[in-house]
Amino acid sequence: MTKARKNILITGGAGFIGSHVVRHFVHKYPDYQIYNLDALTYAGNLENIKDLESAPNYHFIKGNIKDIEFINGIFEKHQFDAVIHLAAESHVDRSITNPNDFIETNVLGTANLLNAFKASHDLLEDKLFYHVSTDEVYGSLGKEGLFTETTPYDPQSPYAASKAASDHFVRAYGNTYGLPFVISNCSNNYGPNQFPEKLIPLFINNIKHNKPLPVYGDGNYTRDWLYVLDHAIAIDEIFHRGSMGETYNIGGFNEWTNLNLIQLLCSLMDEKLKRPKGSSEKLITYVKDRAGHDRRYAIDAGKINKELGWKPSVTFEQGLEKTLDWYLSNDEWLENVTSGAYQEYYQKMYS
Repeated sequence: MTKARKNILITGGAGFIGSHVVRHFVHKYPDYQIYNLDALTYAGNLENIKDLESAPNYHFIKGNIKDIEFINGIFEKHQFDAVIHLAAESHVDRSITNPNDFIETNVLGTANLLNAFKASHDLLEDKLFYHVSTDEVYGSLGKEGLFTETTPYDPQSPYAASKAASDHFVRAYGNTYGLPFVISNCSNNYGPNQFPEKLIPLFINNIKHNKPLPVYGDGNYTRDWLYVLDHAIAIDEIFHRGSMGETYNIGGFNEWTNLNLIQLLCSLMDEKLKRPKGSSEKLITYVKDRAGHDRRYAIDAGKINKELGWKPSVTFEQGLEKTLDWYLSNDEWLENVTSGAYQEYYQKMYS
């Protein structure tokens, strides 16, 4: 990225990953103007970025990427030099229940951004559209092997299909219109500020309140886990030094089955809550498996390591302990976001 590209739009910046990316860019690059666009749906929370409100290079814009006129208007007004696009519907279970929400936000919303970005500049030199995606676009692995940047797409859920489609649109705009782009596909993120519909914060909250820990099927679904602050740094590296038109896989270099992860989480929570050893593990409850549940994801992050020198700064055990400490020290945040829609959703799912 050249020095001319300083007016940056980050979509979904009040969400989990987005808030960490926004904070990283605001603090590290004070000469950039960072515009955070978020619709503030259930997973977007201004508390996640409250500490940035007085930063002179930070600006919040409330709006939805599905609103074409609104998106066109902000691009015309601000003439963004670059976009880091994280706004998305992201929960697989929700995509099974309401696939149209994912099509509208993840596919049509991405197309709206691409069109507005293309239309707002006569020349695209020194501009960049950075699309942040998921490893779920690749489908499911067997017992061996890793996803690479050349792995054929094989999405298995409506969520994965919507992200795969948005990836394809970004590449198509690059090929057809010469729109400068990069794409990254990441593994499962964890860390502070994650909305507690996802496994780790959900189970932390349930253990605190002695509620069941619902485990899909036999629990032997394998995922690669990436600490969210490491992901933000990887996005920075790709944004500034990644090769145009390239894809980079970002992974944590560690695989855990859901069951083994939950057992480790239970052990750490027993220790931190000063409960008898094994207390939390008794809360594990096996529930009916998710439809189309991918058996294993695992990322080969060798390309970003070799080309850009990035690698995770923490092991999963270290990152998980940091994550637990954050949630246990932020009771008010957790209580606020575990009310209303969250409660209704999970009561239906696990009743």
